[in-house]
Amino acid sequence: MTLLYAGLDVSDKKTHICLVDGAGKLHWQGVCATDPETLKRTLNKHAPHLEKVIFETGPLSCFLYHGLIKRGLPAACICARHAKGVLSTRLNKSDVNDAEGLAQLARTGWYKQVHIKGKATHLARTLLRVRHQLVKSHADMVNQLRGLLKLFGLKLGQATTPGKRHERLFYLFRQEPALEALLVPLITALNALEQEIARLDKQMKKRAATDPVCRRLMTIPGVGPVTALTYTTSIEDPARFKHSRDVGAYAGLTPRRFQSGEMDVSGHISKFGDRMLRRALYEAANSILGRVKKDCALKLWGQRLAEQKGSKPARVAVARKLAILMHRLWRTEEDFIWQKG
Repeated sequence: MTLLYAGLDVSDKKTHICLVDGAGKLHWQGVCATDPETLKRTLNKHAPHLEKVIFETGPLSCFLYHGLIKRGLPAACICARHAKGVLSTRLNKSDVNDAEGLAQLARTGWYKQVHIKGKATHLARTLLRVRHQLVKSHADMVNQLRGLLKLFGLKLGQATTPGKRHERLFYLFRQEPALEALLVPLITALNALEQEIARLDKQMKKRAATDPVCRRLMTIPGVGPVTALTYTTSIEDPARFKHSRDVGAYAGLTPRRFQSGEMDVSGHISKFGDRMLRRALYEAANSILGRVKKDCALKLWGQRLAEQKGSKPARVAVARKLAILMHRLWRTEEDFIWQKG
């Protein structure tokens, strides 16, 4: 019985397949549709004894991984950034060569497998992404409204709520009546966005209130439903991390390091990993240092750091501390204790 290793170079419509044996000898190459059932039939036909199937992270990685695992194939999704370093050693870049390179990686085991989240987790993250997009669009439209008013010497001012904005616009349109009809579409869209954001916020608060882990994480100052849900859906399983400090690196909140010979440089944070998690932790840190009134050890530590290093490095450091603290509370099933440092 010859064990075979498969490499899949995935694109939207077609997937290039390469099969190699334990000695690295090419066994078969081909192309099929990017569909789990089609891939299963193709692989079973040409490789009845399959040891490992690997492919890179991408938009279709979750769909393919769960589809292949459900059909009994030994699939593994590997980090595309790590695979790029190996695949780039080839002189010619092609889908066929990439599939063969992935197959050789599967044979040698020289790859890092990526944790693929479950369907329920991705559904929750979809809700978070939709809300983020609406909030971003709302901010862009408000800035556009302010800019258009300033062309005529009108200032919207600190109109941070819909009611205050409507009052201010009523006063401004009395000065420039011709503007009202032109800006009505933008104002109507803003109102619709605010209603949808409020509906999503209500839905997220309800989800967080029914989740015991989120309720525990929200005992930490500055951590609300959005941050708690973002954290739990990003980590999914706290046992993935042997040490709580590893979560900071996972979120891209640890400094990059370059060491060679006598040179040893620590730079800015890596910003690798989950961008949504990093953004949520940074916003929570900003809330701790700027909005939370009650003192706690984490806030006082961040304030001392801000005096020494500046406000931005302090917020990054507090965000990293938050990532560690939240993982620790999750693992120990304890609530946050308010203690002054």
